[in-house]
Amino acid sequence: MPRRGPERVLKGEMFGRRGDLGPLTRLSVAGERRLIQGVPFPAAWAAPDGAAAAQPLSAAAGLEPIAGTDLTVFDLQMPFLQWSDFVYEGLARNRGRPAHSFVLYPPADLAAARPELTGVRILIDTQYQAMVQAALLGPKGEPEKTITVLDLKKSGDQWLVKSIDLRNHVTRDKTRFQVTAAALNLDLPPEAFAPEQLTSPPPLVPAEQIERF
Repeated sequence: MPRRGPERVLKGEMFGRRGDLGPLTRLSVAGERRLIQGVPFPAAWAAPDGAAAAQPLSAAAGLEPIAGTDLTVFDLQMPFLQWSDFVYEGLARNRGRPAHSFVLYPPADLAAARPELTGVRILIDTQYQAMVQAALLGPKGEPEKTITVLDLKKSGDQWLVKSIDLRNHVTRDKTRFQVTAAALNLDLPPEAFAPEQLTSPPPLVPAEQIERF
């Protein structure tokens, strides 16, 4: 949703499973593919359409936009939840609900590679103990990008994130990440989440197991 110009709708797919070093996600959108390993040992690989093999991404490269949106690998990994240098700011309000506010500071290697990222402020809902917003802070400590959970959806016994807004305060552009269908309790092959398989087609999901929202 750019501040100027027409809106674009990009359709994509995400597949996920547990991994020995962190949760694994395969993402495909607009001809770009990513394999993302979350905390506690974040890592990522990229393979655009036509690439012979996936290439590893550095932590700094993980802050680059995916397919021209405001979504990044960093947003999906949320490595800041593992940063050990932080301060508690107290209670705040988010969409009318009370939340705990923390500011977390990046480790030395990331701070050196991306000095414009001075910290991340997160809000954690006091009742559900879940993160509901993250703000990436710029050189002056002001939010340059916010990631806000808008809606949840219950599928069976599990709550899923249905929509998230990513707002770029510098460009005033916005990206809305919206889940339109999901399939849970799948038995996905571990080898489909190996970096060398990122250029291969993703696993097939039986149509009868897909719930559309």
